[in-house]
Amino acid sequence: MEDPLFAPLLAGDRRALARAITLVESTREDHRERADALLTALLPHTGRSVRLGITGVPGVGKSTFIERFGLHLIEAGHKVAVLAIDPSSKRTGGSILGDKTRMELLSRQANAFIRPSPAGTTLGGVARRTREAMLLVEAAGHDVAIVETVGVGQSETAVADMVDMFILLLPPSGGDDLQGIKKGVVELADLLVVNKADGDLARAAQRSASDYLNALRLLYPVSAAWMPEVRTCSAVEGRGIAEVWDAVGRYRAAQGEAGIARRRGVQARAWLWNEIGETLMAALRRHPEVKRQLAALEHDVETGALAPSAAARRILGTFLGR
Repeated sequence: MEDPLFAPLLAGDRRALARAITLVESTREDHRERADALLTALLPHTGRSVRLGITGVPGVGKSTFIERFGLHLIEAGHKVAVLAIDPSSKRTGGSILGDKTRMELLSRQANAFIRPSPAGTTLGGVARRTREAMLLVEAAGHDVAIVETVGVGQSETAVADMVDMFILLLPPSGGDDLQGIKKGVVELADLLVVNKADGDLARAAQRSASDYLNALRLLYPVSAAWMPEVRTCSAVEGRGIAEVWDAVGRYRAAQGEAGIARRRGVQARAWLWNEIGETLMAALRRHPEVKRQLAALEHDVETGALAPSAAARRILGTFLGR
C-alpha cells in the first residue's frame, strides 16, 4: 500500500516533505517501519542532487554564507535544501539556534527548504537521520542539498561521509591562529573558503588564503583527481559566492559521474554499518536484564572495582544470552 506522503512529496509539497522528515527522525518503532518503507519506495527518485557539506568554527559566518550561497543558486534556477544541524538543548533535546531565523531571506524563497534538526548525541554534530532527510529532499526535487554542521573537529568525518563535496569555511587568520584549525578537518576538505574578506579584514583574508594554500601542499589530497582549492569571499557583501559555486562545478567535473557514484557507494556501505551499530546499541540499552545490571556495573567501573573491558564483556554476554 502506497504511503500517503509518497505522491505529494514527489510533487514537491513542502508540508509533505516536512512531515516525512519528522517521520524519519522519530524513534518510535512503528514510525521507523513506516519510514523505512517510504524511503525504499522513494529511492529510485533520489541521488540527483549536488550534495555539499559545509562546516566551520562558530562565528565564521556559516549561516550568512549559506544564505547568500543559496540565494545565488536559486537565482541560477536551482532548488536548494539546507539541512542545518543545530546544537541540542540539554533540557528538551530540540534545536536551539533556529536557522530559519538566521536565514530569513532564504527561508522566504519558494525554491528553498530549510530544516534545522537537533544534533543530539551523534558524533560530529550530524543528526543520525540527516542522510535520510537528504534522500527526502532529493525526492522532492531539490537539486542542491547542503548539510551545515556544528563547529569543526576531527569528528566532522560524519558529514564528509555523506556528501559529494566537503567545504570548510574559515575566518581570516594566520600564524599561530592557523594552528587553531584542526589538521584533521583540513585534510577532509575539498574546498577551503576564507570568509569575511571585506573591510579591514580584506588583506588578512588574502594572507590567510595564501597560508592555507601553502599548508595544503604538505597534505595528501583527499582525491587523486582533485587538488583542494582555497577561495576568499565576503558573505556580507556577496562577493566571491559565484566563484565558490564555480569551484563546485570544477570539482564535480574532475571527479566525473563515475567518481561521484563510487564515493556515494562507499558512503552507503558506511551508512549501513553505522545503522547496524546505532540499532544494536539502542537494542542493548532496552534489554531488560542489561538495564537491571547496568547501574551496578557502571558504579563498579567508576570506583575502580572493575575494568571497563570486563564490564563491557559482562553486558554483552547478558545481551547475547551467554
